[in-house]
Amino acid sequence: MANLVDRDGEVYLFADFIRPAEADRLFEQLREELAWRQESLVIAGRRVAVPRLVCWYGDPGMGYRYSGVDHEPQPWTTTLRTLKGRVEAQCGRRFNGVLGNFYRDGQDSMGWHADREPELGPAPFIASLSFGAARRFELRHNRSHEILSLPLSHGSLLVMGGPLQHHWRHRVPKDPAVRGARINLTFRTIVGTPPRIP
Repeated sequence: MANLVDRDGEVYLFADFIRPAEADRLFEQLREELAWRQESLVIAGRRVAVPRLVCWYGDPGMGYRYSGVDHEPQPWTTTLRTLKGRVEAQCGRRFNGVLGNFYRDGQDSMGWHADREPELGPAPFIASLSFGAARRFELRHNRSHEILSLPLSHGSLLVMGGPLQHHWRHRVPKDPAVRGARINLTFRTIVGTPPRIP
């Protein structure tokens, strides 16, 4: 499997990690079983709704703070634990948390960011599993500003590692042509608990 970036990190894409019929079933299970919630952020002094639904599951004590919001883990569901095991076997890594994002249609999105919170350690290793409508995933290098665009299809697995999060940002842009919903699970390893802001 070839690295899809030529420097400053590692990106691998397994387009057919889960076959379509099973991916269909898992999409419906995840949509119904997970505790999706609408979050909001304060941007420039104004509270705005996050343009997608989210959830955080993981081992006890594996809290995760990003975008100024604390997330305490909900216990693994049977479906999530099974998927975690399959992703771990593929990657040769252990994960103790998973961030779920539910994109209701092409108007939901994720802006440019890097997953480099302190609790993810110096070289975060992230495995991203997608179900439902295919969406475009873009990576942009911090210095050269080159952009790599990848289609994340139903049942695909994207893996990011090495120093990637320190040199590249990524996003899922809005796409009005997309009518269907997408579920994305990003398996992560929390290596330390961040300080909580009182």
